[in-house]
Amino acid sequence: MKQFSILSFLMQWIACLGLFIPGLSAARTNNPDKKAIPPNLVFLISEDNSLHFMKLFDPNGVSTPAIEKMATEGLTYTHAFSNAPVCSVARSTLITGTLATRTGMHLHRKIQPVPMPEGLDMFPAYLRKAGYYTTNNAKKDYNAIEGEGVWDESSNQASWHNRPEPGQPFFHQETFTGSHESRLHFDQARMDAYRPNDDPSQVRLFPMYPDTPLFRYTTAYHRDKIREIDDWVAEKIRELEEAGLLENTFVFYFGDHGGVLPGSKGYLYETGLNVPLVVRIPENYQELVPYQRGESPEAFVSFIDFAPTLLQLAGVEVPEPMDGQPFLGKDLSRETLESRDEAYGYADRFDEKYEMVRSLRKGKWKYIRSYQPWYPDALHNNYRYKMRAFAEWRSLHGQGKLDPTEGAFFESKPIERLYNMENDPFETNNLATEPGMASRLRGMRQALSAWLAAHNDLGFLPENWFLEEALANPVAYGRSRHADLERAIAVSDWATRPWSAIREELIQTLHTGTPLERYWGYTVAASFGKGIGSDYAQFPDWEKESEAMVQLRAIELAGILEVKNPFPALFSWIERVGDPVEALIGLNTLVYFLDHSNYEPERDPAGLAVSALNPEVERRLAYLKGTW
Repeated sequence: MKQFSILSFLMQWIACLGLFIPGLSAARTNNPDKKAIPPNLVFLISEDNSLHFMKLFDPNGVSTPAIEKMATEGLTYTHAFSNAPVCSVARSTLITGTLATRTGMHLHRKIQPVPMPEGLDMFPAYLRKAGYYTTNNAKKDYNAIEGEGVWDESSNQASWHNRPEPGQPFFHQETFTGSHESRLHFDQARMDAYRPNDDPSQVRLFPMYPDTPLFRYTTAYHRDKIREIDDWVAEKIRELEEAGLLENTFVFYFGDHGGVLPGSKGYLYETGLNVPLVVRIPENYQELVPYQRGESPEAFVSFIDFAPTLLQLAGVEVPEPMDGQPFLGKDLSRETLESRDEAYGYADRFDEKYEMVRSLRKGKWKYIRSYQPWYPDALHNNYRYKMRAFAEWRSLHGQGKLDPTEGAFFESKPIERLYNMENDPFETNNLATEPGMASRLRGMRQALSAWLAAHNDLGFLPENWFLEEALANPVAYGRSRHADLERAIAVSDWATRPWSAIREELIQTLHTGTPLERYWGYTVAASFGKGIGSDYAQFPDWEKESEAMVQLRAIELAGILEVKNPFPALFSWIERVGDPVEALIGLNTLVYFLDHSNYEPERDPAGLAVSALNPEVERRLAYLKGTW
């Protein structure tokens, strides 16, 4: 009787919490009104790993018992995509439920943070208003201004354990940092001291990698990081189970983007975008999911969809400014979900390295559009080449020891690439020039361009123009300048047509177009390279251009066409500009010609007199001085 009385008292006490916690009206466990209380929500995020390293997703991957057990008790998504292949852009997309290219959060990392779109908060704020206890442990790395009311606590000690009332629902986000790119910045001493669990001689290498002991060791080393992720997931699941909360909690495990072996993180290949995603479904909330435990949905989901999904599960209205759609929650149709087969990707500046690339995955087909295809993927970035495997890859290319697949990373790229992901999962066989693919290529191209225009892709602005004109309200700016952005996209697409079909209109645009049109006109001409032939004689003199960024693209074009050595003009241009972002973009061009052309600078670039400085500019200058 005493035991029964204590239990009754506890149940009544828990039920009473609903009177004091917004959004709660009944105890969750063993209570007929449990559906009135929303489920707990947990994000377990691992850094820098694509799905290619887990046996759950790939037969060559390592066994991850905890995550595999989650899969039997939940859902496994093989088509889950980070919209961006690098931390700050991916996490900005995730926390806002918006396309970073539309909201101005697309550059890694921010030079200046952007405001949140009008009428939108980061999604934990909506959960918090609905009565959730919201915690983050501890990485943020957003390109947006966070605002008030997002987290009850964000720190290395933040935990759902700390909520003031034991019955309060919670959203907890936690990041495992042990798999981050920096963990592969090991030296020879580390290699001598540490033996990976897998025999390096037996691991599978991606087809674009040279078969060297260093690449094999690096791959084996990274596989151990996947095992560490699994141990961490097991610990977090165990904490919830021991607290009696597991069957009331949706647990999402996923990677924050792909990576981290060379050529993955930072690039729009599936190794940079296709993340592992497993969602454990609590027994007490099965009715919120249109699938059975243990299933693997075919639905495509992207990071823009995660915020709306959590709000849907919590019974909170999804704000209109979010771009994504829920993939779990009440009243969702399985048939509608399974019809989703598209994912869009974007990559722009990565630290000091500039390049603009967009992608569309539709079903088994993958389309990649390079807007500055003369830049090789290998264009230097200080942080990236701290990895010994990256540095060895570049060294072997310089020695002529790579085959065409291994060496493609160091060469200019096609303007368009088309891959059949079922037959070519590592995107090594470009089908864009195959006659039988012309219709599909055209359809993918048109779909991507229409998407970019419909969502006012701000990547079509040089970053310094974006900071000058759009920073105060990027979304409103994009709407007000929709016609200009749409025109820039249309001009950029001239690169996908024969030169003879667009030459007259392009030349006319270079003489009479707006600065943004001329900027993209020179960029398109550079995409054709020497294919424009003698028509270059009809182009304007770059020195007569009034806009610095248009001048830069014209200087770059002259160098690509081998009309003249670009270094004298580049040195003068970089030393003359007063904006560090302009200087940074110019240094990107300078490093391209230094490392990927046969030109010789007329003076030592280490002596550049650059007065417009920021941390990214200083990284480039350190590289030029050999001190990076």
